[in-house]
Amino acid sequence: MEAYSIGFRVVTTDTKNEDFLELTALLDTDLEERYGDIQKSYSAYNKVDYIKDAVIIYSGHFPVACGAFKEYDSSTVELKRIFVRKEYRQRGLAKLIVSTLEELASNRNYKSCILETGVKQTEAISLYRKLGYEVMDNYYPYIGNENSICMKKELKNSTEG
Repeated sequence: MEAYSIGFRVVTTDTKNEDFLELTALLDTDLEERYGDIQKSYSAYNKVDYIKDAVIIYSGHFPVACGAFKEYDSSTVELKRIFVRKEYRQRGLAKLIVSTLEELASNRNYKSCILETGVKQTEAISLYRKLGYEVMDNYYPYIGNENSICMKKELKNSTEG
């Protein structure tokens, strides 16, 4: 599926996509700069060996943002690997990634989205709050992790309008 948003092209794909892998490598670098050695403990949770639901935003043919989701349980998906290149931030692309993923999940009859972000990612926390996500108790595997903030949003079913 492809959609367009004022100068940008949104493509649905999977996590084997080379552009997705390039963007998530940049995300990992960004997170290592913020958290240092602490970030290494998250690497097992950030594996995207194969997730079939990913989104990439392109400016022309250049990949600038990405995100994905995977099933957490039968009614919930977990948003993963949300990232926008630094030079493309503050243009609404993260919001577009999240809303596209939410729509895909809703169309597959999932009822809610959950996500984990870090305490030092204040811009992400602010964005998620603006998009209707609420802080929840940390879910597995983040239970007891003081560097993690978990959030949840109930989705509108695609048939509810």
